Amino acid sequence: MTSPKALQRSLGALRSRRIRFVMLLSVVGPGIITGTVDNDATGITGYALAGSHFGYDLLWLLIVTAVCLAAIQEMVARMGTVTGKGLSDLIRERFGVAPTVWVMILLFIANAATTVAEFAGIAGAAQLLFGNVARYIAIPVCAVFVWFLVLRGSFRIVERMLLILSLVFVSYIVSAVFAHPKWSEVIHHTVVPTFHFTAQRRSLPGWRSFSSPMWPTRA
Repeated sequence: MTSPKALQRSLGALRSRRIRFVMLLSVVGPGIITGTVDNDATGITGYALAGSHFGYDLLWLLIVTAVCLAAIQEMVARMGTVTGKGLSDLIRERFGVAPTVWVMILLFIANAATTVAEFAGIAGAAQLLFGNVARYIAIPVCAVFVWFLVLRGSFRIVERMLLILSLVFVSYIVSAVFAHPKWSEVIHHTVVPTFHFTAQRRSLPGWRSFSSPMWPTRA
């Protein structure tokens, strides 16, 4: 029979593990959200097109762009944490009002184009799943939901919602397994760079979007 002291120690250990797990999520959660935010409709389409055209030849760029992206995100996070200010405030303080206005105009255009692409992706997915009529219903429903979530929901609710939605990208791993690729070739092209001038010239700008300075401003 378990003694009360042993039971208390076990419960204390469980609570301690739970607290550590929650603390880990509080630190890792925003990073997961930021890391998955660019997997939007345009991104997924770009990945599919790159894979269908170039096969495994661009896999090695994943490592390069991941390092660049991690460096940029770390610098952006540190800058925001230390100063407590957003990008527009920092640009205005360092370069003045006029450059800030132009940067914000470009940011608005980028965000507007991204929003249009997102709703186009929603329409396409609804059409594939439920037919042509569904896309006309899905867009306003999703628009109202996002509006309500952003304007009426708290930061914690939005964060949890985005973190849950990030789990959808586990399907990438499942899809990769069920596609039955030649894993030896996958590993080879991941660690050994493959250069084709024409392919590299056309595809690098898109892959560079992973680590472009505009990426963290949209995230």
